[in-house]
Amino acid sequence: MPKDNELYFAVLPQITVSGSNVGQTEQVLTLLSGKEQATAFHIDEVATYILFFENRQQYLTGGHVKGYTLSQVPKGDGRFYVKVIQHVD
Repeated sequence: MPKDNELYFAVLPQITVSGSNVGQTEQVLTLLSGKEQATAFHIDEVATYILFFENRQQYLTGGHVKGYTLSQVPKGDGRFYVKVIQHVD
């Protein structure tokens, strides 16, 4: 019987502190298991992050991971979480 994982988007800033790229900054999109640490997005950001993930999910699918379903969850303050259901078998 298939089992799914409920995950949420988090956008994390990273600053390189060693090597030849010291001080290089970037943002990383990752998936976390709860809303407590998830990023709350403004409505004008949600579609962009969802589209970005959908265009890259092929690289996160394989083995037991069969696919993903994404949805917006209102936070209650005008912002939204992105809920990701990771379909696994």
